[in-house]
Amino acid sequence: MNDRVESAEMPSARAARLMRWASYASLSLALFLIAVKFAAWLLTDSVSLLSTLIDSLLDAAASLINLLAVRHALTPPDREHRFGHGKAEPLAALGQSAFIAGSAIFILIEAGHRFYQPKDIQHGDIGIAVMVMAIVLTFALTRFQHYVVKQTGSLAIRADSLHYIGDLLINGAVIVAIVLAAKFGWTWADPVFGVAIAGYILITAWRIARGAYDMLMDRELPDEDRRRISRIVLAHPEVMAMHDLRTRESGPLTFIQFHIEMDGGLTLLRAHQAADEVEASIRQYYSGAEILIHQDPFGVEEAPAQAG
Repeated sequence: MNDRVESAEMPSARAARLMRWASYASLSLALFLIAVKFAAWLLTDSVSLLSTLIDSLLDAAASLINLLAVRHALTPPDREHRFGHGKAEPLAALGQSAFIAGSAIFILIEAGHRFYQPKDIQHGDIGIAVMVMAIVLTFALTRFQHYVVKQTGSLAIRADSLHYIGDLLINGAVIVAIVLAAKFGWTWADPVFGVAIAGYILITAWRIARGAYDMLMDRELPDEDRRRISRIVLAHPEVMAMHDLRTRESGPLTFIQFHIEMDGGLTLLRAHQAADEVEASIRQYYSGAEILIHQDPFGVEEAPAQAG
């Protein structure tokens, strides 16, 4: 019997470049919005606007961590890390979730103060203009991040994108809160929307943390992917059965391993060639995966062989 092992493949140069650009764009936008929102908050004294300023401060910190994590995750495997450095991505995502949860707690505290000491919103038009600008820029960033995730499958970029999608909703809510408080005198709207924003931020933090935890704990690929792999393998005319399918992701890398059962009369060379053909078929869907295939004579297993 022969094990077929391929070394872990790093993402293509184009994919790596896209991931870096997405990280740079995220950090640059966060820094720009911090400056603009800080000036707007000084003029309006809005707790809803303050919540978005705090969120942008944490965006910048999270994006910096994300940038460092992406650079590390793209480092090729070395002697000490034979499976690559991909788990830097979920570690960064966990860090992002902690930053996001911290911002939500701060907003809740500030909103609580405003319930007991309401304040009028000043220069509401400036606050609205800033939020509209933030929405336009953030939307452009999330579209670029969505494209990068589709091309690379990066968990760190996906977590960052999910955070900024939340920011879109937050910025829209802030506009409503400012209008209600500044135009209609509903001062309670400002802290109420602050609380709602904080709740959404906490939900976002949980989603990011759950995805990062799954990757760190080597969670299997989705059932749809496992069924596809099984169909591809069993479609080969010389593969009679398969078992022990195991999959996981580590940052930009995907790991797939399984046993295939073939006629015991095949030569070692032909069994090796068949494994190569199965691997080539899988790579049509998972081009950057590390694939390990073990060949068994059909019927050796005591229990009936099961696919996946």
